[in-house]
Amino acid sequence: MTDDTEGDGAADAGTNAPETKAPETKAPQTKAPSGPPQINISHQYVKDISFESPNSPQSLMPGQKMPNIEVNFDVQARPASDGRFEISLRITADATNVDSGAKVFVVEVVYAGMFALQNIPEEHVHATCLIECPRLLFPYARRVVSDLTRDGGFPPLMLDPIDFSDIYRHNMERQQAEAQSDGPSNGGNGNGDGDASSSGPGNGSGGDGGDA
Repeated sequence: MTDDTEGDGAADAGTNAPETKAPETKAPQTKAPSGPPQINISHQYVKDISFESPNSPQSLMPGQKMPNIEVNFDVQARPASDGRFEISLRITADATNVDSGAKVFVVEVVYAGMFALQNIPEEHVHATCLIECPRLLFPYARRVVSDLTRDGGFPPLMLDPIDFSDIYRHNMERQQAEAQSDGPSNGGNGNGDGDASSSGPGNGSGGDGGDA
């Protein structure tokens, strides 16, 4: 598993406080936009995937209580040499037994896409990479997470929609406040190659762990 988004019988979903690096995504040098903004995906793919169920088959037996499920996500934007951007959406879901705290399952999926941005002003590229691009990837990543938990013997974990715009705004406000109070930090302005990131908590629900 690795580190830098969204009923009756639903499992409780916990969250971790988001932890982000203030990014600086640099757009390729282009002429002034002429025409409507366009976001094109040339490729989309599973970049990394894992599923752990350390206490099966006991955790799959009938009568098990619904686990606590903690969901987190992380978005990474990396410029490619051809002017496109690779956007990676990492989703982790950690389910634990409500009584013992034992692991029920751990899911991690990194779903990525190659994006070409056209007619988007340079000052809007950063937000586009961390809001609009992961929003397009999320339904596919959500399906992968659902299939993984189902294939692991549990009810499918259905992630709630993620408001990437709201989380982006909160992250930027927090980073600006930290910059004003503490001065520049290692993560304050992103790194030299223009990589960007945004992360935060999410929510999900599933059924009774013993009825899969």
